[in-house]
Amino acid sequence: MPGWFRPVAEYQPFTPAIETLRGLLLGTEIGHHGWLAVAWCVGLAVLGYLWSAARFGRDPK
Repeated sequence: MPGWFRPVAEYQPFTPAIETLRGLLLGTEIGHHGWLAVAWCVGLAVLGYLWSAARFGRDPK
């Protein structure tokens, strides 16, 4: 993987969510992946709310 793309691949939201689901379904430990998945979900929800509030709060032209 190119050096500039490594942080993107390492810190994207899908891996913690998948690892959490895998651990819960198989009955194994989830470690810190659960907290990372929750943090990603909350962060994306806040960004989505702010974006939609900014977008739909405008006067139509």
